[in-house]
Amino acid sequence: MKRILTILLLLYITVPLTAQKASDARMNAFISSLMQKMTIDEKIGQLNLLTGGEATTGSVVSSGVENKIKKGQVGGIFSMSSPARIRKAQEIAVTQTRLKIPIIFGMDVIHGYKTMFPIPLGLSCTWDMNLVERSARIAATEASADGLNWTFSPMVDIARDPRWGRISEGNGEDPYLGSQIAKAMVKGYQGDDLWKNNTIMACVKHFALYGAGEAGRDYNTVDMSRVRMYNEFLPPYKAAVDAGVGTVMTSFNEIDGIPATANKWLFTDLLRRQWGFKGMIVTDYTAVNEMIDHGMGDLQQVSALALKAGVDMDMVGEGFLTTLKKSLQQGKVTQKQIDDACRRVLETKYKLGLFDDPYRYCNEERAAKEIYSEANRKEARAISAESFVLLKNADYTLPVKKSGTIALIGPLADNRSNMPGIWSVSTDFTKPVSVLEGLKEVAGSNAKILYAKGSNLTEDSLLEQRATMFGKTLGRDNRSDEALLKEALDIAVQSDVIVAALGEAAEMTGESASRTDIGIPDVQRKLLEALLKTGKPVVLVLFAGRPMTLVWEQQNVPAILNVWFPGSEAGTAIADVLFGDVNPSGKLSATFPQNVGQIPLYYNHKNTGRPLPDGQWFQKFRSNYLDVSNDPLYPFGFGLSYTTFSYSDITLSSNTFKPNEKITATVTVTNSGNITGKEVVQLYIRDMAGSITRPVKELKGFQKIELKAGESKTVSFTISAEDLKFYNSDLKFVAEPGDFKLFIGTNSRDVKEVDFKLL
Repeated sequence: MKRILTILLLLYITVPLTAQKASDARMNAFISSLMQKMTIDEKIGQLNLLTGGEATTGSVVSSGVENKIKKGQVGGIFSMSSPARIRKAQEIAVTQTRLKIPIIFGMDVIHGYKTMFPIPLGLSCTWDMNLVERSARIAATEASADGLNWTFSPMVDIARDPRWGRISEGNGEDPYLGSQIAKAMVKGYQGDDLWKNNTIMACVKHFALYGAGEAGRDYNTVDMSRVRMYNEFLPPYKAAVDAGVGTVMTSFNEIDGIPATANKWLFTDLLRRQWGFKGMIVTDYTAVNEMIDHGMGDLQQVSALALKAGVDMDMVGEGFLTTLKKSLQQGKVTQKQIDDACRRVLETKYKLGLFDDPYRYCNEERAAKEIYSEANRKEARAISAESFVLLKNADYTLPVKKSGTIALIGPLADNRSNMPGIWSVSTDFTKPVSVLEGLKEVAGSNAKILYAKGSNLTEDSLLEQRATMFGKTLGRDNRSDEALLKEALDIAVQSDVIVAALGEAAEMTGESASRTDIGIPDVQRKLLEALLKTGKPVVLVLFAGRPMTLVWEQQNVPAILNVWFPGSEAGTAIADVLFGDVNPSGKLSATFPQNVGQIPLYYNHKNTGRPLPDGQWFQKFRSNYLDVSNDPLYPFGFGLSYTTFSYSDITLSSNTFKPNEKITATVTVTNSGNITGKEVVQLYIRDMAGSITRPVKELKGFQKIELKAGESKTVSFTISAEDLKFYNSDLKFVAEPGDFKLFIGTNSRDVKEVDFKLL
């Protein structure tokens, strides 16, 4: 019997491998035959990625696109959508060019297409990989129905500085959680077969280290050791590669003094040779050209550097198109380098089935039926509610009753365009559900909803202009701050409870949206203070694209619900949670500091030689501040519920094990409250003594469970030597024998612990 099982297992492994080899052989033969017919100009043309001009985030819009397609100077187009428009452009490529090579069409489909899900930082707070994957699957279905076959997502940059605007676009501070999300997103976009017309090619970005820019300023310099790169920042990119991501995008920052887009070690040595990536590398928006300002040479020089580093496709800048032939003639690049880049672009198109059917994504019937459907919006509503993080709920202020009078106040209370958040380039801003609309729909006729704007986004009108770009205005009210406040207080005194919809506007985070002050804007804070003085219960519904500084709010506001930017169904999802139809279960994926002076602040830091003793606020000649404790306001993994959970002590199957063995850690979690709720049970490990210094805690596992009131569940985690591995000073991935601590709890701070040893 054992022999039969072995044979079946070998057949199970061998047949797919044989089929894959045959498929690769067919692709290689097809591409080789095609490339033998191509001129040098046609090969270089394949390396050129232009914008269709519908939705761009840079300062350049490609011109003369149609004429360039006819000349064979376009390999791909992004920011063009709809089956009709894409079919028209594709027809030019496959009927009016010599070799009839199809175009690949991309778009920034970041957290949804027409149906928008929570911003990625919010989505990461679900800690539910099935929901993460499902959101990407729906996004791929909608985008592909509109003619697209490529997305510039997922962004997996580890970010530990909330001043950086693009923290909103990633998955927070932790490499383990980030890696799980990277895999789920790639699987959701690409599915199990890229030839299916409802899947799209994913593009992991930004490779690499973009989230570690100095001072939290976008596009800024990054400088860190290889040990830190490998252990803390590279894992999510590698997870995406291991999951089969088809393409990789370069980052704007420099690494080791070389801009990433020209970094041969990064793309050739690490990505291709060490990790085995065989797909296409594309630059970010004009990243080749921007190396001129980095001080790397003129356009011809920087274009040659990028190609030699391993870059295959140049986004918008057209440095490849205009200089590579000259560089080839002058011996500054080789024919093989151009051929290798061209081959990878053509392979990407082959893998998408475009050579088989260039119009496989151009189906107007699909577009009419599958985009922004009722079913998709229903799922968006449910997923959004799972992303909300309850930060405070004193005296059971929440949930709000569906009766009496509710005052809804704030500049974000009756606004649709800001609900999808950043990177919602494809959505119709008139369609998202506002908070006001959502409360009225969910409460029905049982409650009276009164509304007042209360304040503008900020006192500074110029700042508001910068913070409400891309059609996401809040409609600045020209009345005085005093008049707006009076109107709000007039309805507040009539109410039983006040819901204050405050925080950031959507475009206060995202690309080129760094902030040095990450608190609630000035005039909104004054509004909140005045509302609290009425003596009515106040619920702060916080809109945010980053961790914010909320010490005063935590001290004074009875209830705080962080809703991030929830997407198309924002208002209904918020109402579901406010009224208790959904019990919040989100957990933070990024630490909230007390103030900006603590930044960068993250849970998996290392100890100094003079750590502050546990429970201490300050001690001279220790690593601390004079004016504030080392503690975060809200730790990584934190999030409350309308119920409570208790944890038993941890039980280990053994407190020692060998590298070829495993142990099991078990804890019993009990819903000690009165209603059903979900809890994210989190596992952390600490290596007590290593050949290099190790973090005080590292996330190594989590499970999201649902418990009825009074119900208990045993949760088990299996730990192997693989979970204990790290990159040592020689960049070898090792598990070192020695003593470890294991922690299980409701967040990174509040945990049970036990010791074990790897022999």
